[in-house]
Parts: sequence; C-alpha cells; structure tokens
Amino acid sequence: MAGHSHWAQIKRKKEATDVKKGKIFTKYSKLITHAAREGGGDPNFNPTLADAIRRAKSENVPKETIEKAIGKGTGELEGVHFETRVYEGYGPAGEAYLIEVLTDSINRTVAELRFILSKNEGSLATSGSAAYIFGDNPEEPSFMIPIEDAKTAEKVLKLYDELEEHDDIQQIYSNSEVSESLLAQINS
Repeated sequence: MAGHSHWAQIKRKKEATDVKKGKIFTKYSKLITHAAREGGGDPNFNPTLADAIRRAKSENVPKETIEKAIGKGTGELEGVHFETRVYEGYGPAGEAYLIEVLTDSINRTVAELRFILSKNEGSLATSGSAAYIFGDNPEEPSFMIPIEDAKTAEKVLKLYDELEEHDDIQQIYSNSEVSESLLAQINS
C-alpha cells in the first residue's frame, strides 16, 4: 500500500494547523508588544494591554509567548519596534477600504498592501482620499456601495480574504455591501 502512510497524512494536517496557529500567535504577540510599549507592562494599569492579553488567551496563545511579548514591549527583552499605521485603498467595485496595520517594516507592509490590492483590481490610495467616508466611526461609513453581481462580489470577497490573511493587518473597514442572497449564491 505505497503512498498510504497514516503518519504522512497526520504530518500534513499538523503542519497546516501549525501554520495557522503561528500566524495567530504572531499577530497577538505584535499587538501585546505594541500595547506594552505604549502604556507599560502592567495590564492592571494598561487597558489596551489587558484587552490584547484577553484576546490572545481566547486564541490559546501560550503564557510564555504573552510574557515574552510584554518583555519586548517594556524593553526588558530586545525586540523590534512596531508602528501602527492606517492605509486607505479602493477595491474592484470602487468600494473604499480603511486598513489598520501594526508592523515592524512600513516599507514592506506598504509594498505588500499595494500588491494585494492591485492583484485584486484595487489600488492603494493617498492619505485622506477614503478616510472621509469613514469619519470618526469606521464601522459606520457615510455611504455604502451595494455589490449586485456575483462576479464582482467574488472579487470583493477575495480581496477582503487576502487582506485578512496578512499578518500585519489588525483591522479592515469597507463600505461595500454584499446581500445575503448574493452570498448564498456564491457559496453554493
């Protein structure tokens, strides 16, 4: 029974799971490091850090990883410097995106964002060109762009998924609106 190794199947599944876990751990480590750098390493006096730790624990990030990230943020351990930035862009249907990132390399992140957007028929925009749509509350844009055909909806969803997969991206806001019936049509 050549090619039917049970261990090989388990190994492939484990590798895929480990990659997903690694991305989650990296994302929360960055968030915790940044929060500790900005407000100190004591979660009792730093609500941002307390929230980041709570979220990390909900994703089963190990205690040692959390402590190491706090140490990097407070300067007890050597580490890299993370910066938060907000980028703006437009998607394939003209919908606007507000993308919050936490990165140790701004140039790399900008290049990767530009690539993801252009690959999906979108573009990175200049500062202020899309921010007015989101105003003070990015979760409630001033207007929505309805996506009405399946092909465009697939492109918009693919772009959103690729942005969400990126390790440096913390939050994505968009003013696109895909109807439930169109989503059901795409997923069937």
